Amino acid sequence: MEYRSVVYNAARDGKLSRLKIFLDHKSKDEVSKLVHAKTNGATPLIMACRNGHYDVVKYVVDVCKADIEQVGSVTFDGETIEGAPPLWCAAAAGHLPIVEYLVEKGTDVNKTTLTNSTPLRAACFDGHYDIVKFLVAHNADIEIANRHGHTCLMISCYKGHKDISQYLLELGADVNRKSVKGNTALHDCAESGSIDIMKILLKFDAKMEKDAYGMTPLLAASVAGYAKIVEFLISRAECSRQEMIDALELLGATYVDKKRDMLGALTFWRAAMEERFAEGNTKLPKEPIISQISAYENAKEVITLEQLDDLISDPDAMRMQALLVRERILGPAHPDTSYYIRYRGALYADMGNFDRCILLWMYALDMQQKVLEPLSPMTQSSFLSFAELFSFMTTEWRNRPAHPVGFEDIIAVFLRAIDESEKGRKHLLTVAQTDRDMTHFNRLLVIIMHVLCLMCRLKKNMTDNQLHNFKQTVYRFIRYEPRGTNGFTPLHLACARETTNVGRYPVCSFPSSSVVELLVEVGANVNAVDVDKNTPLHIAAVNRPCRADVIHSLLKNGAHIDAANKDRKTAMQLIRGMSIYDIVSPLDYMSLQCLAAQKIVNCAIPYKGQVPRRLEAFIEMH
Repeated sequence: MEYRSVVYNAARDGKLSRLKIFLDHKSKDEVSKLVHAKTNGATPLIMACRNGHYDVVKYVVDVCKADIEQVGSVTFDGETIEGAPPLWCAAAAGHLPIVEYLVEKGTDVNKTTLTNSTPLRAACFDGHYDIVKFLVAHNADIEIANRHGHTCLMISCYKGHKDISQYLLELGADVNRKSVKGNTALHDCAESGSIDIMKILLKFDAKMEKDAYGMTPLLAASVAGYAKIVEFLISRAECSRQEMIDALELLGATYVDKKRDMLGALTFWRAAMEERFAEGNTKLPKEPIISQISAYENAKEVITLEQLDDLISDPDAMRMQALLVRERILGPAHPDTSYYIRYRGALYADMGNFDRCILLWMYALDMQQKVLEPLSPMTQSSFLSFAELFSFMTTEWRNRPAHPVGFEDIIAVFLRAIDESEKGRKHLLTVAQTDRDMTHFNRLLVIIMHVLCLMCRLKKNMTDNQLHNFKQTVYRFIRYEPRGTNGFTPLHLACARETTNVGRYPVCSFPSSSVVELLVEVGANVNAVDVDKNTPLHIAAVNRPCRADVIHSLLKNGAHIDAANKDRKTAMQLIRGMSIYDIVSPLDYMSLQCLAAQKIVNCAIPYKGQVPRRLEAFIEMH
């Protein structure tokens, strides 16, 4: 381990002389093992390529015979790239001499990362034009897209690299190719604000297509707030009056929420309204959302210039107007619709207006659950935001007193989270499960545990009827027997220290004796086992420090202190840093049945078919 670190650090830092001193006298086998070993997921060659140490790369490949195709993990701008080949690392970091050397040595110029990103795409991302031209000259495929369907042309347009975009188009890059979500290079250009690249794309016959959300490049520019691109596109012959109006109204909404420019927003909204009623043209009156929305304080969209002028004296009315415009034009399925509703709610929360925040967030959550698939990360983000908000409200901060959370608010979030988890479990049963699906389901269960923990804090203030409804809801959650990663039940999660880690901000701390007590009270099985046959007591025992109150709670409710996991370890044997006798007296929780079961298992006495079936599981547990 120590030798491996020395080689890795020397290669990473470009210390060639140190590498030679350490490796030159070692055998070929030793050298091979050291240069192919990974530290933090990366080989010495990958780190040398990443950091531009040409001499180290040449030495490691020519002398040490490192595999130029061996992949690893590397970090760029805080993001970890998995399965990155050495050439990809050098191309992404802009080290042309290393790129030239690796290609000369015969590396695969089109070898991708785990997300299907090629070295050429990596060079396009950061605008390394010289590397792009070199790779293309050596047979790099300009049309290989990453897992999202984004091509080299798309990323060049998005990042604003005009010279690379022009070069790829001249090579024949497919200007109208669509990504998995249906966006084209024009969409990427509109979202990044480069009008010069947009003009080049249009010269190469780029078409105004709609993406999966029904967004055109014109609307994409409006959402991003690029007024010059909007003005350029609406002046083109192919832009209809309705498209122009929608773009201007949406741009106004962006100026309210993203740029906080109320006068600018009114300018665009006025231009749209004037176009609706322009003389000599067919009138195009608004078709606003008719039903009143309490989250928007029952605000209605303005439909005349006079009503529009009245808005200037009421900033809050303008904010609600922006939400109404966005929902009408983009629709509830578009991520920005719910995003800006949540954003507006967060600003109200910052001002201490928690009621407005909860109302808006609940509306956005209802919208997401209607249009998004179960276990969507966007919906989970909403649930987590609620948990963090409720935690903040119920915690005293310096001179700020705790703010009460209404029972109806928190139970409503809890019920929706349980609904989401039940739909998610059914989804997992009807599709081929992936690690990603299971990770999302487990995260949702963890978020539910935090909301549950927050509700336990409020138990003493609940009425008898509220407490009954609360426990009935928790019983419903337990009864459908959700299982997270590694087969963890909610009771396992309540006993695990890792459950604490759910987001960027603290919510609740686990293990939680109050949550354990509640789950057991409503019928959670204290002797349920995960895939490794660990009971909740095993999970509680491995925490450092071990929580005696959790151990006591489990034992007094029937947890078997001598139950063995698949490694034949009991919870007593897993406790570290203290003795089990410091917590409980084990003999108080042992029965003659337990001792007899242990003897049968330890002596390998045949018992299946010899004892009542209900006892077989009891014996097997020991």
